[in-house]
Amino acid sequence: MTAPEPALADVVARLRRAMRRAARTADPDNTLSVAQLELLSCLFENPGARPSRIAQLLKLAPNSVTTMVTGLRARDLVTRTSGGDDRRTVALELTDTGRAAVERWQGHNAAILAAALDGVHPAWRHLIAAAVPALNELVGAIDALAESGQSH
Repeated sequence: MTAPEPALADVVARLRRAMRRAARTADPDNTLSVAQLELLSCLFENPGARPSRIAQLLKLAPNSVTTMVTGLRARDLVTRTSGGDDRRTVALELTDTGRAAVERWQGHNAAILAAALDGVHPAWRHLIAAAVPALNELVGAIDALAESGQSH
């Protein structure tokens, strides 16, 4: 039996590409890049995070996060506030517009998956649903590897 890792890596990559293409088709007026949407989503999950923490979570260079945040602030999607008692620190928050952009993107993704799953054989739908907890555990394990600096 061959190892499942190459096939799984291939399917995950193809699934991500397919989701990006379908999301662009579903929302052609969306002018945000996937990187910007991922940053907004990360901030949605981590309100009040510092830019350095967002960079760490997304595995991006801090200056890349700063550049994206500057652009997102100009579009009224993100705000910067002082991080509490230490005025040298910065906390990031989504604006209502930023939160709406994340929710719209998540909604499109959910609708795309629902429509696609309707075309999948019921037995496969059942297996896909049953695999979600295992995939969540896999995501956690991959995140732990990324946090520890080990990728392979």
